Amino acid sequence: MIQEAIPHIKELSISEKLLLVEELWDEITAKPDEVPVLDWHKTELERRYRDFLSDPESGSEWAEVKARLLSNL
Repeated sequence: MIQEAIPHIKELSISEKLLLVEELWDEITAKPDEVPVLDWHKTELERRYRDFLSDPESGSEWAEVKARLLSNL
């Protein structure tokens, strides 16, 4: 499908492909109501939210999570 939609995709540099991905993501996020959410995703989100409500202190602040992730790169 992608090869037909973008016939020269294999000829793009990595930088160009990343720009393409960014443009595609921008298009997708412009219409969030059209993005399907799978039932198992909803179930998992609900489970995590219940866990959070039962113990709000058990989570981590975004800054901590980001620092942890960046330290592993």
